[in-house]
Amino acid sequence: MNNLNPALSVSIDSFQMSPAALIALNAVLAFMMFGVSLGLRTADFRRVLSRPVAPVTGMVAQFLLLPAITCFGTWALDISPGLALGMILVACCPGGTFSNVMTWIGRANVATSVSMTAISSLAAVVLTPLNFALYGSLNPNTREALQAIHLPAENMVLMVVLVLALPMALGMLVGGRFPRFAERSERHFRTASLFVFLLFVVISFSKHWQTALQIAGSVLVLVIAHNAIAFMIGDLASRGARLPQGDRRAVTMEVGIQNSGLALAILFTFYPGSGEMLVVAGFWGVWHLVSGLSLAGYWNYSDRRIAGANAQAADSI
Repeated sequence: MNNLNPALSVSIDSFQMSPAALIALNAVLAFMMFGVSLGLRTADFRRVLSRPVAPVTGMVAQFLLLPAITCFGTWALDISPGLALGMILVACCPGGTFSNVMTWIGRANVATSVSMTAISSLAAVVLTPLNFALYGSLNPNTREALQAIHLPAENMVLMVVLVLALPMALGMLVGGRFPRFAERSERHFRTASLFVFLLFVVISFSKHWQTALQIAGSVLVLVIAHNAIAFMIGDLASRGARLPQGDRRAVTMEVGIQNSGLALAILFTFYPGSGEMLVVAGFWGVWHLVSGLSLAGYWNYSDRRIAGANAQAADSI
């Protein structure tokens, strides 16, 4: 599949953001993390320590299985280095902040989801740069490209701290001090974050819409397949750990909804000329919202249908 898009290297080399726009994108990510953390309490972390099976299962699936399978899958399929690196980077990111909302819609265990988002976001400070460097170098097709773009691991760690760890700590502090404000504003934070993030994706693609259309079919197929594999890894790992249904759904959603916004921020900051990687991360940012909401809606419908059938059976007795 290395010849998947022969015109791409010629036609896509300038996905650039102005310094102001780049700062704004990182600010949006920090804003999203702050909003999601308003509902976090230290009790969530104590719950993880007392019953760690679900979060540990999710962490293994998210930071070990998904990047490893992505790395060797792109190698086996001989996917072009740029696209493969984009897929590996997304796979190395923590769970996306919207997984909590989708977990709630899907009638799964929201506490497990929130705890996993918090823990994976903190772990990403180290694991995202480390995994990207490791799995990018393990695939011989991407090793040379990774060396060519130079991985500034220290700067990546600093950026992840600024856009994930610090906003999370601030959100927990504000939510603990002003619980009524946190309860009233959390939904608005999520809605505003989603709108602004999608706006960034649209603006990025609008500047290069011809190239995006040129490669949309091939890249979209890869993104859909990759996202489906992520959901499958989360589901199979949680079934293997024999988690109850609510936790299993939360783990599945957390692994399937990756923080592609972080991937975009990393790429725009450090690799603005890596067009293929940017297209993968941008498509992920849109598609996983569609797939996640669809899966959550299916779970919700299934539960309501079963509850209705049970109620009907009880009435007939």
